[in-house]
Amino acid sequence: MENILILAKRRGFVNQSSEIYGGFESCYDYGFLGTELKNNIKKQWWKDMVQLRDNIVGIDSSILMSPKVWQASGHLTAGFADPLVECKSCHRRFRKDYLKENKCPECGGELTKERKFNLMMKTFVGPVEDDSTLTYLRGETCQGIYMNYEFIKDTMRLKIPFGIAQIGKAFRNEITPRYFVFKMREFEQMEMQYFVHPKETDKWFNYWKKERMKWYLDLGIKKEHLRFREHKKDELAHYAKRAVDIEYKFPWGWDEIEGIHNRGDWDLSNHSKHSGKDLSYFDEETKEKFIPHIIETSAGADRSFLVFLIDAYKEVEGGRTKTTKATKEKEIVLRLDKRLAPIKVAVLPLVRNKPKIVKKAKEVLNLIKPYFMAQYDETGSIGRRYRRQDEIGTPYCITIDFDTLKDNTVTARDRDTMKQERIKVDSLINYLFDNLGYL
Repeated sequence: MENILILAKRRGFVNQSSEIYGGFESCYDYGFLGTELKNNIKKQWWKDMVQLRDNIVGIDSSILMSPKVWQASGHLTAGFADPLVECKSCHRRFRKDYLKENKCPECGGELTKERKFNLMMKTFVGPVEDDSTLTYLRGETCQGIYMNYEFIKDTMRLKIPFGIAQIGKAFRNEITPRYFVFKMREFEQMEMQYFVHPKETDKWFNYWKKERMKWYLDLGIKKEHLRFREHKKDELAHYAKRAVDIEYKFPWGWDEIEGIHNRGDWDLSNHSKHSGKDLSYFDEETKEKFIPHIIETSAGADRSFLVFLIDAYKEVEGGRTKTTKATKEKEIVLRLDKRLAPIKVAVLPLVRNKPKIVKKAKEVLNLIKPYFMAQYDETGSIGRRYRRQDEIGTPYCITIDFDTLKDNTVTARDRDTMKQERIKVDSLINYLFDNLGYL
């Protein structure tokens, strides 16, 4: 895990928020490569969940909503709270269920009795700060979906079963954030709510359980690093009739990266009750009226980012490049799926002190950029530049050399096989599409 943190900082994937002021706990800023990787993860999720499916549509709901939403959903009660204890000596606070012993892990002091700590983050809307202007930053994105359930159903002419998907920020005042971007107070969710007939909940629960596991496997996560974990009855959330986590084998052990939940009719029933709005569904064919049940898939974009980074990370002792100098060095390779790689193609002039080669390299770069995220690098030896691209996961390096000036061909190098091919510049875009796909 330490090596992942070093790489993330050194290569510009992730940085501590407000670092020049000493940092702000549990909040992180994504640099260029981190932003590209996370955006590619979200893009693949959206493609799989919305673009390729006939009965799921996407929305982007507001982060701020009426506080009545959170009252109806149960987020302002003990159902959305963690067990908090405080050290009587150093006054540090901890989640009780994270502690192995009944004493402070910082100073060994005595702890207070457990109490419930609500995770919702408060804010005020307008110039006056009192109870009348109090609201909350959303603790989950799905409530915005429920607020728009009828609006989307009617405007998109959707029939049961159908889904509504959303990617967006959520906020939780975590007592003990931990493990880098795994658990933060500001994070991004990728959630889909699937509205079904009450008699078909088991069918669709099992369907989405398989589909979501398949998504991680398809994008290259090793099968032995993934597993399902069914929640016991005493650990189910207040809204859940059934819940299964997809867990990943992190350096610290197995932990959740996505949840598949049977939420029953909890959400729509409660919002119907509290708002006075009838959110039942009427089936024109059967003339049946019912409150839809909901199967939820809830994944974290930040957790997925961390999973793909960890699973792709590989250290090669002695180096992969068989030269005297390279064999003395440890090389890092990020074997990211090509669809996720932040940079798809690197363009490398063999030497930087030959104006004609540099000019041609930049022409090739401009040829590629409309189609793929590309990067230009002319600093250092060609071997060192290859290794720089390997450690950020770039699938293809294109080298422009003296032969390029003679026959208009370039060398294309594959990250994983290290195989090199001479390609005509005129055929280069087709070659990249053939190997990278239409992203």
